[in-house]
Amino acid sequence: MEFRVLGSFEIIQAEENIAPTAPKPRQVAALLALRRNSVVRTSELIDELWEDDPPVSAMTTLQTYIYKLRKIFQRCGAGEVLQTRPAGYMLSVPDEDVDLHWFEQAIKEGRATLDRGDPVRAAEILADALAMWRGPALVDVLAGNLLSAYVARLEEVRFRALELRIETDLRVGRHLELIGELKSLVVRYPLHEGFHTSLMTALHHSGRRYEALDVYRTLRGNLVEQLGLEPGREVRELHQGLLSADLPAPSAIEPGPGPGPARAPAEERADEPAPARLPEDPEFAGRGTDVAEVCEQVAAPPPEPCGAGRVTVISGMPGVGKTALAVHAAHRVRSAFADGQLYADLRGSTDRARDPAEVLHSFLGALGFPAHQIPEGLQDRSRLLSSAAAGRGLLMVLDDAASAAQVRPLLPGGTRCAVVVTSRRRLEGLPGARNIEIDVLNRADGIELLARIIGGPRIRRERDGAELLVDACDSLPLALRCIGDRLAAMPGYSLGRMAEELTRTPQRLPELRFGDLDLRSRFDSSYERLGDREQGAFALLSMLPSEFTADTAADLLGWDAAEARRTLDHFLSHHLLRCAQENGTVRYRYPKLARMYARERLTSLVQTGDERPARSPASMA
Repeated sequence: MEFRVLGSFEIIQAEENIAPTAPKPRQVAALLALRRNSVVRTSELIDELWEDDPPVSAMTTLQTYIYKLRKIFQRCGAGEVLQTRPAGYMLSVPDEDVDLHWFEQAIKEGRATLDRGDPVRAAEILADALAMWRGPALVDVLAGNLLSAYVARLEEVRFRALELRIETDLRVGRHLELIGELKSLVVRYPLHEGFHTSLMTALHHSGRRYEALDVYRTLRGNLVEQLGLEPGREVRELHQGLLSADLPAPSAIEPGPGPGPARAPAEERADEPAPARLPEDPEFAGRGTDVAEVCEQVAAPPPEPCGAGRVTVISGMPGVGKTALAVHAAHRVRSAFADGQLYADLRGSTDRARDPAEVLHSFLGALGFPAHQIPEGLQDRSRLLSSAAAGRGLLMVLDDAASAAQVRPLLPGGTRCAVVVTSRRRLEGLPGARNIEIDVLNRADGIELLARIIGGPRIRRERDGAELLVDACDSLPLALRCIGDRLAAMPGYSLGRMAEELTRTPQRLPELRFGDLDLRSRFDSSYERLGDREQGAFALLSMLPSEFTADTAADLLGWDAAEARRTLDHFLSHHLLRCAQENGTVRYRYPKLARMYARERLTSLVQTGDERPARSPASMA
């Protein structure tokens, strides 16, 4: 028989929950379970049930509740579990039959393992311990004074275990993985300096110092406004270190060994270490074929001396994991590029795409050129980069490119150099570029990604719920990260319940948002880059069946077939549609979440009376 108090109250016998459902007998059983193997006085039970206003029949009623509990245990062949003593009652069960015991033992083991200098194993033990929680302690039990005190103690123990696990994960270096969970915690606990300090540390070590500084400003504002206090010494010292850059360099930008690029005059420029500016290797699951293909292309032997460097373009729909694939593959082959690795977010999917001249200035500075030696013009900066890269092995990751025109000046050109570009659209016109288009994960890889975020034990306990969640997210990595981060912040929340809520809601996209992860905003940015009539067509086409042809689309839109086909091809190039050929006929379909987004846009257009889906001028003549 197993007693569970870490969440809803359960008494499990032969995989069946036999706990009483009536509120007051349930209350008695919960108190006896928490005080197991010790006598709970009759007066304590009466105070718990009725506090300061017990009825005249309190003793008789309590005896009735005890009788009902004893009958439950007797039906299971465990009548001796509940014993009557002169002053009250005692539940006699081994500690090993109570989930709280195993939780407390795991916390002790985790702390001892950490003290022995094995933070990796300690982090695993602590994560497994916290995964035992299925919700707030005794969440479905009516609590009087005594039980309320026990619940408060249990939640405090859980809270301290969470703090210890976060501290351990930071020691292990899981900075990027912690950011989502910590952002949720600082929202729930706006005055908790420890969580804010941990989030600032994780952001700094993920190369996001500006966000870490913003976390400090928010914390200080909350403390001053609500308590009239300044932050404590530890968080102030961390803040000062961030301002003065006096902290250890984040692992994502640690300099590596190797010779520098083409040198400026020796008297003006000292030798610089090779730049190593790749972001931290993200949590990554599956895509073995894609990773191998990118690595093979990037690390292939240099082309002929007269050729250009190797260029690989990864494209795909919003949220499909292009950046994660590019960065993960770059980490796999970085040892082949001892002269340095460079990274730039080109912000091409936003309305603030970066100027290539600005990116070149940053790259040249990373390669050791002082500011006064970097020319002003775009072409001059591009030529200087090519000169610096000549004969050297550089790896460059250009993330979220808007167009080939934005990328072209940034290509180093050296035959030993390699460039990985990500973009939401196919990029044409890059010399020698090899294009790799990626789609959503398969179900197994989606479950693996979810397990990396919320832990394998939790997935194993609720495999069916995990599969439903992956299907509800259409195996889209960003959607899975949003849901995973939400679940990581709620260790006891059921995966099956989350999947049910996600599939039941008619507006799924608002649920796929957590912290700074927001799937809808990714679709918004792609949608806003379409023209007005294309936006209307994208929304209207969601009315068609799951698969449709260009002729069907033309009939709906009132366009001629050629115009409809050009528009569909444009959507394909932005990865907002998919297509396949069947019996000589090309059929189009939306990715599941893209279709939901298009339906939302259609509803918005109808409600506002927007006329963007208007027929073409030719068809209206």
